[in-house]
Amino acid sequence: MDNEPGPVTAADVTAAVALVRDAFAGVPDDAWDAPAGALTWTCWETIEHAADDLFAYAAQLATSDPAHEAYLPIVWRHDREGGPASTVFVKRTAGTRGLLQVLDACGAFLSNAVAAAPADRRAYHPWGLADPEGFAAMGVVEVVVHAHDVARGLGRGWQPPADLCARVLHRLFPDAPRDEDPWPTLLWATGRGELPGRTLLATWRWDGAPQPPVRSS
Repeated sequence: MDNEPGPVTAADVTAAVALVRDAFAGVPDDAWDAPAGALTWTCWETIEHAADDLFAYAAQLATSDPAHEAYLPIVWRHDREGGPASTVFVKRTAGTRGLLQVLDACGAFLSNAVAAAPADRRAYHPWGLADPEGFAAMGVVEVVVHAHDVARGLGRGWQPPADLCARVLHRLFPDAPRDEDPWPTLLWATGRGELPGRTLLATWRWDGAPQPPVRSS
């Protein structure tokens, strides 16, 4: 991949969420309690977590007085021991449709926040003080990678577009290899797969801070 793949945008957040809605719209309401791949969460909790991340990123970015040293003081809680800490919880009786509606709404929150925020806005994330593009990229990663976890748990196939994966890799994982397919590379970069000559990562993180511009000599 010699050419830069372009920025991550608000439209990418919307597209990632739409892909997940389409992929899982037919899941039976009673199937969501299966474990999500290698996670300790259920598939239901994992989609809730992705929605919660989208909501949280939107909140961080949307305020005109963004926090630079901590998350906004929004209360999080665990619904059960071992489950994800969240603000967003979906009524279990709402079933598949309700779960995906909430994911869609939270995706719209983030997409709108990214589109409306000034380019120079910076807000807190523990993995880098991020700009609007950074939050868009983080939202996309949360959605597509956790969709992978859910697809494993439900025994379904899932693969997002290569160009979308390439954009978030370029933005958040600048040290990831560029000579492999983007989707397996994104799974490797998030500790979910191996690449030729590279072992599974035991720990991983992205860099949400904007990269300094490359100066020509």
